[in-house]
Amino acid sequence: MTEPTAAPADDRFLPGPVLLLGAPGVGKGTQAKALMAAYGIPQISTGDILRANISKGTPLGIQAKALVDQGTLVSDDLVNQMVADRLAQPDTRNGYILDGFPRTLNQATWLDAQLAATPNTLPVVAISIVVDYEQLLHRITGRRISPAGRIYNIYSNPPAVPGICDVDGSALVQRPDDSEAVFLERMKTFEAQTAPVVEHYRKQGRFEQINGDQQVEKVTAEITSALKRLRHSSTD
Repeated sequence: MTEPTAAPADDRFLPGPVLLLGAPGVGKGTQAKALMAAYGIPQISTGDILRANISKGTPLGIQAKALVDQGTLVSDDLVNQMVADRLAQPDTRNGYILDGFPRTLNQATWLDAQLAATPNTLPVVAISIVVDYEQLLHRITGRRISPAGRIYNIYSNPPAVPGICDVDGSALVQRPDDSEAVFLERMKTFEAQTAPVVEHYRKQGRFEQINGDQQVEKVTAEITSALKRLRHSSTD
């Protein structure tokens, strides 16, 4: 399957900074790729930024590596500085998809101030993809994978013979991260971290929620419509 190519579909609309929110399994990555392809904008991940700074040996990367080597969390201030450097790059001019940032209310407040102080920069709009808990549980815990990387789901896309790959007859396995216990902990962490960020953007009229329990294309269309509504209201 080929990845979408970055070819802006609508030169008249600039998405600006977009924060996509969603619990594990909602399909956030798929929707981020669709927006990147439609508007020719990058996805900005704090994990990628951190790894890039460390590998390049930048001053910020050197500080971060020392903390990582000690097993210490990288501070918000250091992450914010790396994000500021990344947002200053020319490929962010028309917008970008934020991945993993802002993760906390402090980071959201910092980002708002950073963008407000940057000339000709739009504010962040946030869109949350929501899927029913039981549906998410089935998506994650029902996943089975063959040694060759073929993915099945015992609820929505089961193999012909339970536990056996249809193509090569190999045994299917469930990854440890796909267990219900791990999923529950990830959901608790997500909800605790995300709630204050959602409320922050909701209060400012820069938040919408989308039903993610639909066909991928339908979700994409609803996200695009919500994004345009939010962007127009945020610039009125």
